Amino acid sequence: MATNSASCKAWCITLVAGILVIVADKGKPSYALIAGIPTLLFLVLDAYYLALERCFRTSYNEFIDKVHSGKVRTSDLYAVVPKGSLVKKVFQALGSFSIWPFYLTLGAMICLAMWVVIPS
Repeated sequence: MATNSASCKAWCITLVAGILVIVADKGKPSYALIAGIPTLLFLVLDAYYLALERCFRTSYNEFIDKVHSGKVRTSDLYAVVPKGSLVKKVFQALGSFSIWPFYLTLGAMICLAMWVVIPS
């Protein structure tokens, strides 16, 4: 899941940079807000991967607790599924420190490009 999160960030930077280059080339600073679309989409996708990782970690920890207590059954060996409400976990992951600094900085760079770099 960590690789997926890193890929989200890499693709987001690539798409936003490409959009801003095209916007700068066309000289339309108001179109820089288009770069916010992939930023928001990758923000949600990144939060989804983090939430999924947390759910699997919870499932894994429950399995390990069963192993240590000697309550493991054969059916438990292949029943590793995410535990808990994934939608709720996604909203919790949106507030994570591993997500907000990156996407806030990217949003600030989009605003900076729109108001400072592109109009000049």
